[in-house]
Amino acid sequence: MAPFLTDWRGRFTGRALAVLRPADPEQVAQLVRACAAHRVPLVPQGGKTGLVLGSVPDASGSAVVLSLARLNRVRALDALNRTITVDAGCILQTIQEAAAAEGCLFPLSLAAEGSCSIGGNLSTNAGGTAVLRYGNTRELCLGLEVVTPQGELWNGLRALRKDNTGYDLRDLFIGAEGTLGVITGAVLRLFPQPKASITALVAIAAPRQALDLLRLAQDRCGASLTGFELMSDFCLRLVGTHFPSLAQPFVTRHPQYVLLELSSSESEQHAVGLLEQTIADAIAQDIADDAVVATSVGQSLALWQLREHIPLAQAAAGKNIKHDIALPVSRIADFIDSTDALVLAAYPGCQLVCFGHVGDGNLHYNVAPPPGAAHEDFLVNQEAINRIVHDSVAAHAGSISAEHGIGALKRDELKRYKPEVELNMMRAVKAALDPLGIMNPGKIL
Repeated sequence: MAPFLTDWRGRFTGRALAVLRPADPEQVAQLVRACAAHRVPLVPQGGKTGLVLGSVPDASGSAVVLSLARLNRVRALDALNRTITVDAGCILQTIQEAAAAEGCLFPLSLAAEGSCSIGGNLSTNAGGTAVLRYGNTRELCLGLEVVTPQGELWNGLRALRKDNTGYDLRDLFIGAEGTLGVITGAVLRLFPQPKASITALVAIAAPRQALDLLRLAQDRCGASLTGFELMSDFCLRLVGTHFPSLAQPFVTRHPQYVLLELSSSESEQHAVGLLEQTIADAIAQDIADDAVVATSVGQSLALWQLREHIPLAQAAAGKNIKHDIALPVSRIADFIDSTDALVLAAYPGCQLVCFGHVGDGNLHYNVAPPPGAAHEDFLVNQEAINRIVHDSVAAHAGSISAEHGIGALKRDELKRYKPEVELNMMRAVKAALDPLGIMNPGKIL
């Protein structure tokens, strides 16, 4: 049972009565009915890559873990309708590969795609690197199959773009982190494979220039702009320290970098022309200082690996205090400037690891101990640092959770920043669908 009880970061290990491993939706329904009859709480679990303790049981030992790992089939793919129907335990990378084999694209992409499951992605409304162009997981889902807290199997696997026949029940379960029911299957949207994708790493002086570059790129490239990631120089140096085999593209260091990707439905020549003209304009307008443009698929992957290895480099460096936040794009630079100052004033010498999907307003604002400091000792400051960061997020009209969810880790924080009227509506929905309170108790609410 041990692998099912510890969170991905190894920070917390819960207890459970048992781990249940059904093989199909009907078995899930039977198990939920049994849990409901005996008032046994259950914790739905996918790939267990979450960061907010949403898919592991608490320390009471009163719940069972319901693993969806064996529900891992691609059920159907309709290339003409551009949809794919999958089990909830299907690994994200498997879905991407199945779509690609039929000349289609499933655009959800994130660092854990080789191990996270689509049920978990839906339950947390995961974002990833392509939200700017394709939206969150919610926008990529047309229909769901769900086992209710009473053990009924709802088949909402409708492959329709338009269906105005009442309340959108699908949206209740997406982002609910397993507190309202168990997602067992989904119909997902597919897209045409782009003819070409071109990537560049652009050196800039400060986050404010990133916003200027984003506006320029959107004006010049429109929907062709599919990725726009901000990384500080400290992030790249951290990757270089722990993954020296990954080449650093610039000889001269710069304060900040933007990883920019264009996808063209026309041709590689069209994408290259758009990207080169955008970068040339950015340099001419003193928005950018330098740029490296990938000239092959291998070089493009190498640039993306720098971005995707930031969390891995952080893990290799030791423990840190993570914040997954969302802000209006226009306020990102102000937030970074003011929050950096507040955190460094309170904890001199601490290391700020700030990166993220600036194109959609999502930052990963992480705080690591000063060099040489004991990591466990620094973690005792987590609550105080959370308060500084989250208060600043609220002051800048943002959200304390962009794409990782609330789980158990941010539950008390949610009460501080969510209006009471909003919490009461959420409690009413929870009470209506799960009156026994057996679905993933202690998470979100």
